[in-house]
Amino acid sequence: MDDNPPSVDVNENKLLKGTFSVVGIMSTLVIYGVLQEKIMRVPYGPTHEFFKHSLFLVFCNRLTTSAVSAVFLLTSKKALDPVAPIYKYGVVSISNILTTTCQYEALKYVSFPVQTLAKCAKMIPVMIWGTLIMQKKYKGPDYFLALLVTIGCSLFILFPGASELSPYRKERESTVWGVSLMIGYLGFDGFTSTFQDKLFKGYDMGIYNQIFYTTLCSCILSLTGLILQGNLLMAIDFVSRHKDCFFDIALLSTVATASQFFISYTIRTFGALTFATIMTTRQLVSILLSCVWFSHPLSMEQFIGAVIVFGSLYAKSFLKRKPDTPLPTSHKSDEATVPLKAIA
Repeated sequence: MDDNPPSVDVNENKLLKGTFSVVGIMSTLVIYGVLQEKIMRVPYGPTHEFFKHSLFLVFCNRLTTSAVSAVFLLTSKKALDPVAPIYKYGVVSISNILTTTCQYEALKYVSFPVQTLAKCAKMIPVMIWGTLIMQKKYKGPDYFLALLVTIGCSLFILFPGASELSPYRKERESTVWGVSLMIGYLGFDGFTSTFQDKLFKGYDMGIYNQIFYTTLCSCILSLTGLILQGNLLMAIDFVSRHKDCFFDIALLSTVATASQFFISYTIRTFGALTFATIMTTRQLVSILLSCVWFSHPLSMEQFIGAVIVFGSLYAKSFLKRKPDTPLPTSHKSDEATVPLKAIA
C-alpha cells in the first residue's frame, strides 16, 4: 500500500519541473549574457583585438538553433513542410535579425548592465505595437507601470558610473549612438513578438516548425548580409587566429539554442506569468554578475533606477490576480503562441 497520497506526488513532480525550468533558464541565459559581453567588449590576444562582426554571431546562433530544431522535427516525425507562407517566416526573421544586431552593436557603446535593464522597458514598444497591429486596449495600471519602468531605465542610462567608458569611443557610455541602438532593439523586438503572434495565430504550427523555418530564414539573410558587407572572411579569420573567441562563440550559440527550448517548455508547463517572473530574476542576477565579473561601477542613481524597475516588475507579477495556468497540450495552437525570443 502506497503511504504517499496522490497530491504529494503531484506536488513533488511540479517541484521537479519547476526546478528544471528555473535552473535551465537561469543557467543558459546568465552564461549567455556573460559570453555576450565578453565577446563584444573584451579584447582578444596579445594585440588586444576587439571582435566587431555582430552579424556573424547572429548567423552562428541561428545556424545552431535551426539545426537542432530540424533534428527535433525529424526525430518526432512531424512534418518538415512550412505551415505558413515562407514570406511570413521571412518577415519575422528580418525583424529578429535587426533586433539581435542592435543588441550586439549596442554593447560596443553601453555596458551589459545598462543594456539588460533597458530591455525591461520592452513593454512600452509591445504596448504600442499591440495597439497598432492587434488593436489591443490597455488599462491605467499598465501605463503607470510602463511609466515607472521608463523612469527607472532613464536613471540607469543617464547616470552611468564614473569609470564606465566604451572600448570603442572615449565618451561616456550613454552616447547618442548607443542609446539609439537600444531604442532600435526595443522597437524591433516589440514588433517581432507582436507581428509573429498576429501572423502565426490560426496556423496549426508546432514550436519546432516555427523555430526551424524562422531561424533558417535568419541564417540565409545573415549569411547574405555578411557576404555583401565583406565581413564573412574577416570574421572567420578572426576566430581562426583567436581560438578562445571561437570557443566563446560556439558556447554562446549552444546556450542560446538551449534557452529557446527551456523557454518554450516553461511557458507551456507553467504559463507566461511564471516565465516573466523567472526572466525578471534572471535579468537581476545577470546585472549583478556582470557588475562583479567585469567591474562595472553602479552610481547611486543607477541603484535607485534598478530598484524602481525590478520593484515594478515584481509587483506586476505578484499582484496579478488571474490564475497562471499552463497552456493545454491538446489545443492545436498551444505551441504556436510561444514567442521566438530574440536571444541572440
